[in-house]
Amino acid sequence: MSKKRDDPAAAGFPPEPSKKEYGETLYRLQVELVKLQRHFIEHGNRILIIFEGRDAAGKDGTIKRITRYLSPRETRVVALGKPSDRDRSSWYFQRYVPHLPAAQELVLFNRSWYNRAGVESVMGFCTRPEYDEFMDTVPEFEHMLVHSGITLFKYYLDISKREQVRRLKRRKQDPLTQWKTSALDAYAVKKWDAYGQARDRMLARTHNLTSPWTIARADSKKLTRINVIKDMLSRLDYENKDERLVMPDRRVVMEFQTSLIEDGMLES
Repeated sequence: MSKKRDDPAAAGFPPEPSKKEYGETLYRLQVELVKLQRHFIEHGNRILIIFEGRDAAGKDGTIKRITRYLSPRETRVVALGKPSDRDRSSWYFQRYVPHLPAAQELVLFNRSWYNRAGVESVMGFCTRPEYDEFMDTVPEFEHMLVHSGITLFKYYLDISKREQVRRLKRRKQDPLTQWKTSALDAYAVKKWDAYGQARDRMLARTHNLTSPWTIARADSKKLTRINVIKDMLSRLDYENKDERLVMPDRRVVMEFQTSLIEDGMLES
């Protein structure tokens, strides 16, 4: 990692909020989320949010803070396991389609069809033709979703290697989080460079005006959670929105652009 990225101040990264500041801000944002849910239930909206990122980037924690006070009848978290033999012999997107939101629903994917662009390609779980077909067709698939009336957000949580190692070690030692460990955890670090290259290809080829990627710098869990929620709320319409509260810090959350790769702003 570059010296610029090792020094948060040099990278222009905001300071970590205190526990009190974090708790108060998160509570106010969760009130806004309840307002949002009331609005999209009333108007029959369909909202789909995809969370991608390296292992231990904070996807679980961010999703939990979003859904904590929302109605479980209209909120679903989708985290699919290993594909079955039938899944592997079907159209790739087929197993994801049944989980798409209906009217009045918010659906959050904790990893998604982008598994093919990441872990499957890096670990050799798909062939090169399967990978190429996915990269060629996923923009069209997402365009169909958006044109059908689904509001689609895609977040990539970007974490440093040092922070990933620290979190994976802590996860393994904590009896409350050991369920998250898997045989692939060791490869997350060993294949760090390969995953970074796969990330860059995925972002560059699947970012577009219809379904853009948003990057969250995720070494600080508190800043990530607060600013992802703010970004999401700022981009959705609902009544009585606290406009000043939901303004995200663009040093933490930003729309993807290829210059982020060229300038070394993504973790490598």
